[in-house]
Amino acid sequence: MADQITTDETITVLMGVYDGAELLPAQLRSFADQSDPDWRLVCSDDGSSDGSDDVIAGFAEGVAQEVVQIPGPGRGFSANYMSMIAGLEPECGLVALADQDDVWLPEKLARARAALAHIAPEQPALYCARRYLWDADTDARVATPAALRAPSFRNALIENIAPGNTVVLNVAAARLARVAALRTGAVFAHDWWLYLLITGAGGPVICDDGPPCLLYRQHSGNLIGGGAGLQAQAARKLKVLQGAFADRLAGNLAAMQEIEDMLTPENAAVARAFEVARRAALPARLAGLRRVGPYRQTRMGSFGFWGAALLGRV
Repeated sequence: MADQITTDETITVLMGVYDGAELLPAQLRSFADQSDPDWRLVCSDDGSSDGSDDVIAGFAEGVAQEVVQIPGPGRGFSANYMSMIAGLEPECGLVALADQDDVWLPEKLARARAALAHIAPEQPALYCARRYLWDADTDARVATPAALRAPSFRNALIENIAPGNTVVLNVAAARLARVAALRTGAVFAHDWWLYLLITGAGGPVICDDGPPCLLYRQHSGNLIGGGAGLQAQAARKLKVLQGAFADRLAGNLAAMQEIEDMLTPENAAVARAFEVARRAALPARLAGLRRVGPYRQTRMGSFGFWGAALLGRV
């Protein structure tokens, strides 16, 4: 099939593209500058009209690595990545995700490959790392914090700590994700879905607490931004009150139900219990959620979740 993606131990980089011609050159150069040159690039264009395809084609002519362009499904950011994951060949190798407007630091792929090499080949594993929040105009950089608590399915139920632009999947995880994506409908965020899938299946998540691996460009076009200011925090709280967080949890749980047989029996039961608890009336809701034990990385984050639970916004 023309839209299937083939690889062995080469790292296949999946990049969604949409009207990125202005910012693509910097990201593409950072691919070429990787210390680990064993990669290939698949770009899924979701309907650009600004010449993004020409930028990528020009880059392809100047590098030894394979660069493939395929049409996206035209259903938005997350669907584009889910389509690429579903399009992987059954016997695919390592898979990395990339955004069109970031800049990778030179050791990004090498660090991920080295970390995943310690995992048993049959064990699905996900690697993620820290980022610099980056203002390209001033080159100001703010490092995102390291994870404070261990990754787990109970954490993934209410929080994503695996930002997609840092994610690399080992061979077993890529195979699992391919099959799961073929069976999963629309999801809010492909990276959150991957964090749920891998932890739910009992696989380890490696949170690299070393130096950040990329420059995460901050601008008005960020679809899911890293804004940490008061205005951004207030906007997130308003969305919680309006039901956006509850809708995302419902969508995630529906996606896990579609692949429940891929989860460990314990985690499948946890997902079912979480769904029952979040729909219950107030006293039973809080008691049920306490038994499930979902948690976030910070005390403030956990406090926010329990506040939303109290208000029936989970």
